Amino acid sequence: MKKLSFSLQLLLGLVIGAALGFAARAGDVAWLTATLTEVGKIFVQLLKLAVPPLVFTAVVVSVANLRNVNGAARLAGKTLLWFLITSLIAVVFAIGLGLILNPGQGVTIATERAKAVDLEGAGTWLDFLTGIVPTNIVTAFTELNVLQIVFLGVVLGAAALAVGEKAEPFLGFSRSVLELVQKALWWVIRLAPIGTAGLIGKSVASYGWDLLAPLAKLSAGVYIGCLLVLLVSYPLLLAFVGKVNPLTFYRKAWPAIELAFVSRSSVGTMPLTQRVTTERLGVDRDYASFAVPFGATTKMDGCAAIYPALAAIFVAQVFDVPLGVGQYLLIAFVSVVGSAATAGLTGAIVMLTLTLSTLGLPLEGVGLLLAIDPILDMIRTATNVAGQIVVPVLVARSEGRLDEAVFDAPPQPLDEAPAVVRPASGPEPALA
Repeated sequence: MKKLSFSLQLLLGLVIGAALGFAARAGDVAWLTATLTEVGKIFVQLLKLAVPPLVFTAVVVSVANLRNVNGAARLAGKTLLWFLITSLIAVVFAIGLGLILNPGQGVTIATERAKAVDLEGAGTWLDFLTGIVPTNIVTAFTELNVLQIVFLGVVLGAAALAVGEKAEPFLGFSRSVLELVQKALWWVIRLAPIGTAGLIGKSVASYGWDLLAPLAKLSAGVYIGCLLVLLVSYPLLLAFVGKVNPLTFYRKAWPAIELAFVSRSSVGTMPLTQRVTTERLGVDRDYASFAVPFGATTKMDGCAAIYPALAAIFVAQVFDVPLGVGQYLLIAFVSVVGSAATAGLTGAIVMLTLTLSTLGLPLEGVGLLLAIDPILDMIRTATNVAGQIVVPVLVARSEGRLDEAVFDAPPQPLDEAPAVVRPASGPEPALA
């Protein structure tokens, strides 16, 4: 396997997993389906295990690192602005596709088949806003509430900046934990080819076309919408705004996008996203140490823009609820502003619920879509991660923080664990 690049190993896992899944489904081989399911489940569990300490320390360190970046406020503002712009472009694509495809027209699904969904804390804007602030710090970590962990990280990172020198022991501890978690998570990521085989094989064996057929238009719409963003919107922005070669970008960013596709976790992919952004695409490390964790928890063009827009149109048509211009503008607003509700975890149920409740559509629609959510979530998460890399490249290019020699050089191998890079002077390590 060492003779194959990491990208080829992932692709090989994808092909083998799909073949095993097809064989398990065609031959009704229960033990093979169960094995693929367990392999994929263990891989995702290992990724999720690192999420709480990874997110918390990454956010604390990224906020603290802003003091080392000249024009930090301008960089943060530009990054957020591009997050909003690209989300708006994505939701416009989605609404346009929804009007063309009419994904819910002619679909007859008995609403009593809708699965029960726990919507507590996810039904309204008020629930969403109050849910950001944890009632208990411990439960925020034990229940894996990423949004609350991000909130705590931002607050403590800002407080550390305000305290100054006295906060150095805390920041030093946070950097050490971040480096440890990243190193351990890289070992997990090296198992990604095996995890890929299990996850894709389980999806093929368990779902197949029979499940997608009743919702074919919606499924096709989500994939087409994500591909339009991946193959039209992002390349045009890279070529005309970033003045860089889109083909070079995708060749180098592909391992992170592929891992996101199979793992369905932006946060779990974050260490690889960071390496691709800095080592392969040449984005300044100090800026990337802020932009990548920020993007992994808030930048969700697939889950927060394309999917909820199309799903809302689908639910409205299934339940025969007419939508006007005002409702479509509201969909765009929710998608652009509410993307942080997805918080980098697998699935976009919270964002869909927020969109449906804002539009006054039946929340039973969430249950109708749960069955196909894993299949749709793969392309959604791949789109999320691609956007999380595109924006730092655009901002770094505009601010003179993009090393064009690194960007244009042949792709660096990703087989070895990332090295910890420390500055020539000063006590603070740079984020590897």
